[in-house]
Amino acid sequence: MALLDGNHAVIWGVANRASIGWAIAQALHREGATLALTYESDRVESRVQELVDQIPGTLMLKADVQKDGEIESVYDRIKSEWGHLDTVVHSIAYAPKEEMVGAFIDTSRQGFNTTLDISAYSLIGITRPAVSLMPEGGSVMAMTYIASRRVFPSYNVMGIAKSALESIVRYLASDLGPQNIRVNAISAGPISTLAAKGVPGFTRFKQAYTERAPLGRSTDPAEVGDTAVYLASHLSRGVTGDVLYVDEGYHVVGF
Repeated sequence: MALLDGNHAVIWGVANRASIGWAIAQALHREGATLALTYESDRVESRVQELVDQIPGTLMLKADVQKDGEIESVYDRIKSEWGHLDTVVHSIAYAPKEEMVGAFIDTSRQGFNTTLDISAYSLIGITRPAVSLMPEGGSVMAMTYIASRRVFPSYNVMGIAKSALESIVRYLASDLGPQNIRVNAISAGPISTLAAKGVPGFTRFKQAYTERAPLGRSTDPAEVGDTAVYLASHLSRGVTGDVLYVDEGYHVVGF
């Protein structure tokens, strides 16, 4: 019997085959989960459709996380199709390109607000309406990065967003624990996603992991997917409010 037989999961933020969300989707599907993938706009629709076609029966739902009505529509569809939900995966991050260059002190008010809204607040926005579909409990997980706690050149306001995201994880874990809903984050090492490639210096970040991480290699997206399986399954039933590092041990190294 697969670990996630009977599990229904929605993964927010799949853009293409390089997305961490897609690696998670493949791992959850391998273990028996039924999936829904959301995508942000028509710009990525065809790429996401190609992925959905690889897993028959997967729902493909369009939603801009800055629009509460579109979030509600996703859960209305899930309720209609499945009746309940077990797992929510938040794999969403965005900052305006101009905020990822230059000095952090030059962050604009509008850029800050946009980044925090999409990359951090959205975890609240997609979790709140999911709760009613989890009467017997469930698992919520978000993707974060060690720049929440350390300074990485050019990561700028996204580092602040990841700090906020991790704090939101803790507060949601406290709120939802009585309903047996667990909330955690996965802090992965640098992975060559579409968004990551837009961060100046990303290649240097990735190289540093192979040079300094105890396991001496960069992070494989499949490792993140397997960790997501753990968090979605009963094996993690006592884990909530935590950040699980999947970074080959880089986070323990001082120099």
